[in-house]
Amino acid sequence: MTVLLLTLAGGAIVGLAVGALGGGGGVLAVPVLIYLLGLSPVDAGTASLIIVLATAIVALARHARAGLVSWRTGAVFASAGLIPAIAASALSPYLPRPVLTGAFAVLAVAAAVAMLSPMAAPPAARGSTVLTRHRTSVPVAAGAGLGAVTGLLGVGGGFLTVPTLVTVLSLRMKVAVGTSLLVITITSAAALGTRLLTVGVSLDWPVVAPFIGAAILGAWDGKRLAGRHSGATLQRAFALLLLAIAAFMLVETVT
Repeated sequence: MTVLLLTLAGGAIVGLAVGALGGGGGVLAVPVLIYLLGLSPVDAGTASLIIVLATAIVALARHARAGLVSWRTGAVFASAGLIPAIAASALSPYLPRPVLTGAFAVLAVAAAVAMLSPMAAPPAARGSTVLTRHRTSVPVAAGAGLGAVTGLLGVGGGFLTVPTLVTVLSLRMKVAVGTSLLVITITSAAALGTRLLTVGVSLDWPVVAPFIGAAILGAWDGKRLAGRHSGATLQRAFALLLLAIAAFMLVETVT
């Protein structure tokens, strides 16, 4: 019963993060799967990809119906990340556990910093979705890096995509969240497909399945949560949680 409650609680929090912030589900899911539910880092990464993909699809559908997705911008990000996601996903099973957990802790710190950084765009440009030539190189580079992170660690990378979409391309926060979900859906599907073909899946489905179900329900409510609180408030709370997770994982890695 305790394991089931932890699974449902973890899944709900992951889903809320994805639905409200356009990312962050994998950064939360992997530590929960490893330290609370006992999965190995590789299995946790695979399970996280399944969880993130399912929740992102649900959340994307809600944002798309509201017209809050910039499809062209998301396609540029996702296309740039496909090959890195596939390559990193094939490499991940061969890396030692301390390397994966240590890298994940560092990534969590980077995500927290990104969430705490000011993301105000020039008022005249806010809401623009035009990709000029000199601006396209930034989302392409960011998309490639995020694809690699997705494949290697089993996270969607939305926590870094959203700030880039807001600060570089001047998308409104709500549009950036919806567009990030499109990127997460595509890159997570590519990384998951690679893992299924290269190493297969041997997951504890009685644990993973309820987690996915709770995450999907959480993602469905995430958009309503975002409507009740400002993006800045949600980001600060999420960043503080990430810093706590990162500190715990770093301690576990070095001891």
